[in-house]
Amino acid sequence: MHLEQQSPLMTHAATTAAAHAEASMRAAVFDRYGPVDAVQLAQVARPQPQDDAVLVRVVAAGLHAGDCFCVRGEPFPVRLMMGLRKPKVGIPGFDLAGRVEAVGPKVTRFKPGDEVFGAGMGSCAEYASVREQELALKPASLDFEQAAALTTSGLAALHALRDVAKLERGQKLLIIGAAGGVGHFAVQIAKAMGAEVTGVCSTRNTAWVRELGADRVIDYTKEDFTQGGPRYDAIVDNVENRSLSECRSALTPNGTLILNSGTGAGGLGLLRRLLAPLLISPFVRQNLRRYLSVPKHEDLLALAEMAQAGTLRAAVEKVFPLAQTVQALRHLETGHSRGKVVVRI
Repeated sequence: MHLEQQSPLMTHAATTAAAHAEASMRAAVFDRYGPVDAVQLAQVARPQPQDDAVLVRVVAAGLHAGDCFCVRGEPFPVRLMMGLRKPKVGIPGFDLAGRVEAVGPKVTRFKPGDEVFGAGMGSCAEYASVREQELALKPASLDFEQAAALTTSGLAALHALRDVAKLERGQKLLIIGAAGGVGHFAVQIAKAMGAEVTGVCSTRNTAWVRELGADRVIDYTKEDFTQGGPRYDAIVDNVENRSLSECRSALTPNGTLILNSGTGAGGLGLLRRLLAPLLISPFVRQNLRRYLSVPKHEDLLALAEMAQAGTLRAAVEKVFPLAQTVQALRHLETGHSRGKVVVRI
């Protein structure tokens, strides 16, 4: 019997190729700022977790409007986080859900095989390295797509209502953009907090926003909330296509206006929009606020508990495969997505 023997050179080449395959991964990538159409599928190096980080095998990545801004590098302030001249991590996506592949030596909360969700840069990839503090165990009641949709938008809603508005039972709340990513979570969280909730959305979403729990829904194509209607103890504006004075007219004298977009302008107009409420607020009775929502393990646990209890659900409008990340980003850029958009890896 004749056995064919490989040369040492061929064996080494095969071993090297296998090792390279194990150390790489598929990802949606962009190497410079520009249109979302420039995002491409490619093989890139697999990240390695640092001491306090977890390597997650990503099952699903949740997207939001901020991912489009990061790919475009506009408005300019996003570059302070992403890199001034070019992206430091040229993979879109911050939100994810998946299984723990490996953990750094200082990680104590997670072990390989755990199903988790949280926030880590570059989630539109087969693997992502995430700080332990920005992860939590996935609620058993949610599938991976729902869990991936939860983090950034859910936390933004939680922080706006709990920490900024300090919403109390019985208070009147207006949510502008109630059918969007942050808005649909805000409706549910506010109802769980005992508020009287009014949502503003388009005609096609009015019935759906009521299903989420809103006590009243305003169709902005038929009714203007700034024209002599009720006044609200707090307003969460996720759209910012109305002037500051118009929004203030719908607030109670001591009410809180929470602005959560600021992207309806560019250049000096954007700077003015971002800074105006902060400069005016000290001189008026009303509280005009912008805020920074930072993912923390404890707050992810709060979302997970609400999801497990059935008081919070992530509405996933569309799921795209990784190879169609561009189409997912294009859909977000329309500004008319209902709930969340997810990429399945």
